[in-house]
Amino acid sequence: MKVLSVVGARPQFVKLAPVAAECARRGVEHVIVHTGQHYDPMLSDVFFDDLGIPDPDVHLGVGSGTHGEQTGAILARMDAVLGAQAPDWVLVYGDTNSTLAGALSAVKLHLPVAHLEAGLRSFNRRMPEEHNRVLTDHAADLLLAPTLVAMGHLADEGLAGRAVHVGDVMVDVLMTVRAELADTPGVLERLGMPAGGFSVATVHRAENTDDPARLAAVVAALSQVDHPVVLLAHPRLRAKAAAHGIPLEGGALTVREPLAYPDLVAAVAASRGVVTDSGGLQKEAFVLRVPCTTVRAETEWVETVQLGWNVLVEPGPEVSAAASRPAPSPTDAAPYGTGHAAAAVLEALGAPG
Repeated sequence: MKVLSVVGARPQFVKLAPVAAECARRGVEHVIVHTGQHYDPMLSDVFFDDLGIPDPDVHLGVGSGTHGEQTGAILARMDAVLGAQAPDWVLVYGDTNSTLAGALSAVKLHLPVAHLEAGLRSFNRRMPEEHNRVLTDHAADLLLAPTLVAMGHLADEGLAGRAVHVGDVMVDVLMTVRAELADTPGVLERLGMPAGGFSVATVHRAENTDDPARLAAVVAALSQVDHPVVLLAHPRLRAKAAAHGIPLEGGALTVREPLAYPDLVAAVAASRGVVTDSGGLQKEAFVLRVPCTTVRAETEWVETVQLGWNVLVEPGPEVSAAASRPAPSPTDAAPYGTGHAAAAVLEALGAPG
């Protein structure tokens, strides 16, 4: 059996790690195609080292560009790869341009497509990711859903017959990394922060970074939180802030470089809170039982809100108020699974045990 994984962005590398390990354990031939959608080493190659993922078998090298340019470039280069590899399954991950392009290329060549993290919906049609995930779900042959809520969305769209509830592979990774954490004091020393006394912040979505008023409001609110906040600023955020004339440091706010995934887990686990517009970090904070403040009007991970561990806010004073709130009541809920999603994925693909 041969499975071909198409990845190209940081969250996909995290999801790829347990799938690659499970393929190796079962003796399944696994071909990794890296589209090059994220080309910064901190967002790409270093993740393969940190998470023990085999080097990509194919690197398309598409780099940056508009959504259309990026999607088109991947499509143009995928046909030859898929024709040469002839996999039993093409596995696409999440909701990026790489996801949609990989799925479209495969279905045009009549190759079976499985979508990992199927069924998530924000119901915000302004988000490019929403279109990517909906189109991919309707094109794919097998829909691998992380949650029961996602299964419900697929049923509502008439896709229940193709859907399988497998749990969330990011929980597999998070539990493995958490069990192996060894250098939390070193991470805290590099951040210059005390355990339990700071929040971790990330801001990357275009709706927050590309609008000068929204970005200024987010930064101002973070500077007014009642405890230190470390903003892990990717190059794009720094460039946008500079272009808008918005200083990222001041008040409670300190800026640091992005962290490798194990160090990010260590930092979040040692923090008192997270402020983000990232989907993955909302969920990771919940699994680590760290309160999260999400600077968005909606979330795909509604369970985090329903269970009281996540609050949705708009840029402005609500951000600092939410980030300063105490932790909610403890919960034993595990809506994203218990760390065995990759095995369920391979079983759904019909791989040998």
